[in-house]
Amino acid sequence: MTFIHLRTHTEFSLIDSTIRVEDLIDAAVQTKIPALAITDHMNLFAAVKFYKAALEAGIKPLLGVDALLENTSDPLQPFHLTLLCQNTQGYKNLTQLISKAYTENKTQTPQLQYAWFENRTDGLIALSGGREGDIGLALLSKQLARADKLLTHWLTLFPDRFYLELQRTGRPSEEIYIRGALSLAKKFNLPVVATNDLRFLKPEDAEAHEARVCIHAGWTLQDHRRPRPYTPEQYFKTAEEMKTLFSDIPSAIENTVEIAKRCSPTITLDKVFLPPFETPEGLSTEDFLIKESQEGLQKRLIQLQCNEETQKPYTTRLEEELKVICKIGFAGYFLIVADFIRWAKNQDIPVGPGRGSGAGSLVAYALNITNIDPLPYGLLFERFLNPERVSMPDFDIDFCMDGRDRVIDYVASRYGQHRVSQIITFGTMAAKAVIRDVGRVLAHPYGFVDKIAKLIPFELGMTLEKALEQEPLLKTRYLQEEEVKTLIDLALKLEGLTRNAGKHAGGVVVTPTTLTDFTPLYCEPGSTHTVTQFDKDDVEAIGLVKFDFLGLRTLTIIHHTLQNIHHYKKLSLDISKIPLQDEATFSLLKSCATTAVFQLESRGMKDLIRRLQPDCFEEIIALVALFRPGPLQSGMVDDFINRKHGRANVTYSHPALELILKQTYGVILYQEQVMQIAQVLAGYTLGSADLLRRAMGKKKSGEMAKQREIFTKGAIKNNVPEKTAQQIFDLMEKFAGYGFNKSHSAAYALISYQTAWLKTHYTAEFMAAVLSSDMDNTDKTVLFLQECKHLELTVLPPHINESTHHFAVVSDKILRYGLGAIKGVGINALENILAARQIKLFEGLFDFCKRVDPFKVNRKVIEALLRSGSFDEICKNRASLMKSLDHAIKASEQFHRNQHHKQTDLFDSDADESSSKENLIKTEEWSEQERLKGEKETLGLYLSGHPLARYQQELSHLVTPFQPQPEKKETRVVFAGTITTLRTRLTKKNEKMAFIMMDNGTIQCEVVFFPESFSKIQHLLSEENILVVEGNASLDQFTQGYKIICQNAFTLEQARQHYAKHLLMKIKDQKFMDEHAQTLKEIIKPYLGGKFPLCIEYYNDNLKVKINLDSQWHVNPHDDLLSGLMQFLGKDAVEVCY
Repeated sequence: MTFIHLRTHTEFSLIDSTIRVEDLIDAAVQTKIPALAITDHMNLFAAVKFYKAALEAGIKPLLGVDALLENTSDPLQPFHLTLLCQNTQGYKNLTQLISKAYTENKTQTPQLQYAWFENRTDGLIALSGGREGDIGLALLSKQLARADKLLTHWLTLFPDRFYLELQRTGRPSEEIYIRGALSLAKKFNLPVVATNDLRFLKPEDAEAHEARVCIHAGWTLQDHRRPRPYTPEQYFKTAEEMKTLFSDIPSAIENTVEIAKRCSPTITLDKVFLPPFETPEGLSTEDFLIKESQEGLQKRLIQLQCNEETQKPYTTRLEEELKVICKIGFAGYFLIVADFIRWAKNQDIPVGPGRGSGAGSLVAYALNITNIDPLPYGLLFERFLNPERVSMPDFDIDFCMDGRDRVIDYVASRYGQHRVSQIITFGTMAAKAVIRDVGRVLAHPYGFVDKIAKLIPFELGMTLEKALEQEPLLKTRYLQEEEVKTLIDLALKLEGLTRNAGKHAGGVVVTPTTLTDFTPLYCEPGSTHTVTQFDKDDVEAIGLVKFDFLGLRTLTIIHHTLQNIHHYKKLSLDISKIPLQDEATFSLLKSCATTAVFQLESRGMKDLIRRLQPDCFEEIIALVALFRPGPLQSGMVDDFINRKHGRANVTYSHPALELILKQTYGVILYQEQVMQIAQVLAGYTLGSADLLRRAMGKKKSGEMAKQREIFTKGAIKNNVPEKTAQQIFDLMEKFAGYGFNKSHSAAYALISYQTAWLKTHYTAEFMAAVLSSDMDNTDKTVLFLQECKHLELTVLPPHINESTHHFAVVSDKILRYGLGAIKGVGINALENILAARQIKLFEGLFDFCKRVDPFKVNRKVIEALLRSGSFDEICKNRASLMKSLDHAIKASEQFHRNQHHKQTDLFDSDADESSSKENLIKTEEWSEQERLKGEKETLGLYLSGHPLARYQQELSHLVTPFQPQPEKKETRVVFAGTITTLRTRLTKKNEKMAFIMMDNGTIQCEVVFFPESFSKIQHLLSEENILVVEGNASLDQFTQGYKIICQNAFTLEQARQHYAKHLLMKIKDQKFMDEHAQTLKEIIKPYLGGKFPLCIEYYNDNLKVKINLDSQWHVNPHDDLLSGLMQFLGKDAVEVCY
């Protein structure tokens, strides 16, 4: 006799389990349990993953749900009911029940209603839920008659399929409940069944489980008030442990096996369920696709100006592709995609030219799904849809960010809401987040946890294990501090667990019939939008067609640029018709001026462009393919560049390779080239060549040996010497792992070229669109504003009467700052401001407050506008505006009250008029420091000055005139500036180095800190700090910017101590000193104890006397000391002498 676990929560319950599906299967294999159930909390999220993994491991998968059931007398405490699927009908019924709990739920948490079970229980087995079920709670409250009534009800719904569930996990009242349940079972001649209500795998996981529960519920572990509904006994017990536990009720163990025998649910895998497409009467889906494709191709050929001879390859290729598509049953798929793309274009929603391998299809090009001709670029259909290995086609479609959701809405309305859904995605406990979460439940102070979290490198795919390897300080603290070790050890157990459910950015499924025939549905709390309960991988596994509606910001930028051109230049441009051999565009590319150019703007890509110097569109395609870790590290990039520039010979192992590899200088760069070599040299069909490409990518030795033999035999048949064939196969094998999909590369290269062309010919319009594209991202706004400087574009500050939401073009060389880029000014406030301004320009602060909606444009919004300088053209004194804000708001409130009551103030008949009068309070203007701080906080940058300006006189004695010459490799310099960006990376020796960008208000300079210097000054490097660096400066060859290799770095205070001689105070005569000595002492006193000499220079009309004060008067040369002395003695009377 064995035991089967029938009630198990996995991590996909989201609230209370640390069990990972793969670990659960391993545990079952190790304990030799033949079957296993998962019953997650009100969902089937893990059903497909578990089903596939269990079958693969030779374990019978049992599918179910730990369901919540409405409790009308206490809605916050729903009952539990465990439901298990016997068969396909049961699985379908469970899917419908769980979906209804989300789509028709009227309570805070999804729950099943008693009425829903009618006609939906076939194929389901129910376990009573133990002491948390409705029967259990009735027994524990001694409502025996109610327990009888409830049981009778369930037996009606689940005849011969209802079991009383028993648990012994050490929770309160379990034995009282068991006695009652056994009595009831005897009375009704009912079976009982034992479960262990699993939440974790091993006893030692109990603490991590409690931490997970606290993370979800918001408690700390040590809080004595927190509920404790779980015990350390809820782990994956062996059959022996469970038999011992229920030795007095052996039938409860035996029935777990009986239930497992009765349950054989199946999920259909590897069968495709395509949605139908409505065609005109009399035409099949296939006939309609052929008709649409042929007509579409004719239009394309007219545009391409093809003659009869040049049309032949197109018509032949189209015929071949259509045969394959129709034969394998994907005609409807192509038509659906073409339909929603046509709709998007008709609605003026920009669509990308293609993405992924789909750009290799001529049918897609003919149907306007893609917008790049596959023939001139050697793009292959078989790379997208292989007739010899049928898999689901997958068009990833890029849409403009602003219009993507409208396209999804169209698809839902076209095919029916009941058949269209977006796809779920799951968030996991990532490294930084899990440290913060665990730190909180352990009740550590925020500052302590924050310091640990910040030691984890900010890098994609970062894990705690990697962080401990890469960050020495984190490792040291882990080894030396018990609290840190406890925190990280607990976090390691939780890291990577599924934490929450969300909506996939662009994944959409369309089903042939109602969605719940295929997948359960989920709805986020407070939302009405449903998503599938299966993620994108599981949706594909069960054969549903997935469409990816991806938002690409660059398409929005192109669209807005074209709108700007139309608005300011009165020109209507079709971006798809621009010439692809524009000299000016390639000059821009070769100069590496590619900031904001799609795919070509990173530092590494600029370096690659500098080396390659692309001069045709094919080489932009190559750039996109080359700029990846594989080619960069393999030597492929160097080979390509050296051959292009004649520094290395271009050779071909066989003459037939020249036609295939000529454009890539003999380098196998694309996956399509691997396929073509196999076709031309060894007689492969393109379908079998795609299988060869896949095998090479996976590097399975057995499969590769088989393919080598096929390739060699085929090549010999084509008169290729065996040795040559082997060499070519070796070459293919070497580069196939690095080869890139040319279809994707070509489609994205086209967008790269389009953005480069727009930047070249319509610079102002393009940069206005770029700046407007991501206004919430201050770092990017700052970067693009710097690019405007390089392009000699002036960006005027925000203006309450002239700025629009977005950055706007004023002239070819002038842009105006967008109000939408001001932090704290949301879209609702902006719309209200712009609507009011459309009626009449604002005359001042009081007029503004009177005319905007105070609920949409609140105090915080107005403060942000004032601090950003948006009112400067109305009143230059920002301090006065800010001090008057209370009065302006009160006057506005009075005006709105009067408007509401239709009466004037009894004490002021001109109340309405006075609310608009600019009664500004006069006050001294903000200091430069305060003004700049306001700009930085609202705009993310300094617009009207720079923090270094106040130190200009002092720094002129300290810094080196900064003009490294191209012919001179390095110049020794001292440079001062604010830190604008900071990034770190690990060297090959696993040591940390840093790259910071510094700005002195005139120029920007990159400063490189190698590990030795970085370790010394790491504590000084935080954004906005003023830093003085000493090192070797040079001109960066490809950015034409300045770069310093740092040897020393100081704060301004440290720099004074390092470089300056003393602090000099100029005092007119002894009399002044006698009268004010005490005041002067009080100013100096807080800064005494330093090592910086203090000097006094007495002067009058005839002479000067300089006195060096002794060491007891040495100070710390802090800014506050200098400010205090300047305020007292006068600005010119205090000087740091270098």
